[in-house]
Amino acid sequence: MTRPLTHLEAIIESHRSNFYQAGKALMQIHDVALYRDLLFDSFGEYVKTRWDMSKSQAYRLIDASKIIDNLSPIGDGVIPANEAQARVLSCLNEFDQRRIWREFISSGMALSASNIREFIKRNMQNIPPNGHTAQLNLIDVISEDYKEAVMAMLYQIRLAHNNNWQQTSKQAGLYWFRVMKDRIVHEK
Repeated sequence: MTRPLTHLEAIIESHRSNFYQAGKALMQIHDVALYRDLLFDSFGEYVKTRWDMSKSQAYRLIDASKIIDNLSPIGDGVIPANEAQARVLSCLNEFDQRRIWREFISSGMALSASNIREFIKRNMQNIPPNGHTAQLNLIDVISEDYKEAVMAMLYQIRLAHNNNWQQTSKQAGLYWFRVMKDRIVHEK
């Protein structure tokens, strides 16, 4: 069995250009203090020596991966393409990140850090001073387990679609969608 640190470092090594994967791996190394397995006294020392990365850059990657996790159930599959685009959203709380992201995607503006920053500036008057939206958007209330199940289902739909609905028919997919909808609407 692969040691957790070895596995996570392999992810970082093979995904150096994928900020999300690298950030997720760094977060696990940080949160569980796995860097101590290599006799480093601090996370900053570990990332500097092992990855030639500043501690602040490592934390930016970690924060960006959290933002991507927060945005993943929305946006029609459109998520920030790099750490700089995600970083712009870090000034917002989770609910406002999702709200602003939905509005940004709907705006049709080109996906760039500067466009996202400009969009946030123009729309900050819609965000109360305490940083929370006036009314919680109930679409944003989702448990991690439910989110994981939805993401798994969306993955299965994508597989079926890519397979031209050969192993699972589109009709079967729609049938089970109706079953789930009925359970949500009529469940007591």
